[in-house]
Amino acid sequence: MNDFGPLLREWRQRRRLSQLGLALEADISQRHLSFVESGRARPSREMVLRLAERLSVPLRARNALLVAAGHAPEYGERSMDDPALGAAMAAVHGILAGHEPFPALAVDRHWTLLAANRIAARLMEGVAPALAAPPVNVLRLSLHPEGLAPRIANLRAWKTHVLDRLRRDAEAWADPTLLALMEEVARYPAGLDPPPTRAERERALIAVPLRLRVPGGGELAFIGTTTVFGTATEVTLAELTLETFFPADGETAAALRAMAAA
Repeated sequence: MNDFGPLLREWRQRRRLSQLGLALEADISQRHLSFVESGRARPSREMVLRLAERLSVPLRARNALLVAAGHAPEYGERSMDDPALGAAMAAVHGILAGHEPFPALAVDRHWTLLAANRIAARLMEGVAPALAAPPVNVLRLSLHPEGLAPRIANLRAWKTHVLDRLRRDAEAWADPTLLALMEEVARYPAGLDPPPTRAERERALIAVPLRLRVPGGGELAFIGTTTVFGTATEVTLAELTLETFFPADGETAAALRAMAAA
């Protein structure tokens, strides 16, 4: 049984492309693409990879498309401690350490914590032990009422931002685990944020900050950035994301430098 056609159609519809649109992108005839989707034509290995590339299908799902079309997988998948990933993981740890005194962490596609620098670890202290027990899910730890949520000054705005990103990721990856995580996080209580000031509304047009209260009073404000291995040809590495946070104001920068020095 050829399962490739329906699977390809799902990805095409997920990307909101017509048959004609994808055919033009892949430089093939719409008639041939129609035959492929209906199972009347079996695509070559090269054709599967070309269509997957045009649809921006993640590497893990590209392997599934290849198998569905009767071909062997193209992309390997290794554990994080595999020697073949040694250079890449050394680079990851170097980036995390080099980002200090600002927080940074590495997560997989399900937001499982893979590594964190010392500042990020400090900021995550004090949560419920169950949330900090491996494997740690960063979103669960940050938005759960027994996690960092009580310390997030703009919890409602930050939770909305996180859910928007989760929704986009779940759609892009077609990942049921991400969908389940999104539904779980959506059930967590939202904060009672005070109305944003004019300056905060203007800044939110550029980026949603994370405002985190710290013990002893005070508040840290961060702007987050995301980094991926854009040239990865291995599943595990392609699914790894670096989440780095920069101070949104001078007070936060000074507080983090003092924290690192202490």
